[in-house]
Amino acid sequence: MKARDHRPNSSPMNDSLFHTTRWSVVLAARSAGSEQVARSLESLCQQYWPPLYAFVRHRGHREHDAQDLTQAFFAQLIEKDWLSAVDPARGKFRAFLLMALKRFLSKDYEHTNAQKRGGGLRMIPLDENFAGLLADQKAASPEALFDRQWALTVLQISMTRLQNEYVDANRCADFEHLKDCLTAERGTIDYVTLASQLEVSPVSARSSVHRMRARFRELFREEVAGTVANPRDVDDEMRALFAALSAD
Repeated sequence: MKARDHRPNSSPMNDSLFHTTRWSVVLAARSAGSEQVARSLESLCQQYWPPLYAFVRHRGHREHDAQDLTQAFFAQLIEKDWLSAVDPARGKFRAFLLMALKRFLSKDYEHTNAQKRGGGLRMIPLDENFAGLLADQKAASPEALFDRQWALTVLQISMTRLQNEYVDANRCADFEHLKDCLTAERGTIDYVTLASQLEVSPVSARSSVHRMRARFRELFREEVAGTVANPRDVDDEMRALFAALSAD
């Protein structure tokens, strides 16, 4: 049985892989030149499309109308300089976006021409499995659905970062074998079978699971930290996201 270094590469991600959720993106979007603003807007759209789209859909809009409205919201966020209201010393970015979206939907934008709503921006494609979330959350309020999808988005970003670290370490197969252990309940992991798949001893397999879980928690915390103004708010925000995920 071969001995291997099981530590994934934890070096900083390059910009093409790390789609940050941090206040710096917002600040750059409101203070940079037009080309930089466009890039920042695209990053924001890619990052926050799912929770905002879920909120709009829950308000009763059909799929394509909801897409137009969500895309138009991001366009207005830049064109109307709404980002100038963002204060990185106060509040959470999650709360700011939801408040801004509600104000956007309360105006006549919901009834404007679809072509005008698009704002000339490239439409961001939705995940094929996203529709299932709406079906599962019909009884939830729009706000609850927004929070749940936000939490799922942060989880997915963290998982993608973790996977990229394993890819960088040439351990794609190990990631595939280990990833389900992140959500496995205590005592349910078959370490003998896992060890065989990883070609290591059961003790090493157990250590690999422990390291993956620890690294995922670090990445998740980093992502959450990027959405709050004060580091002291990180734990509260994490609890809020976990509560959103566990809500009926």
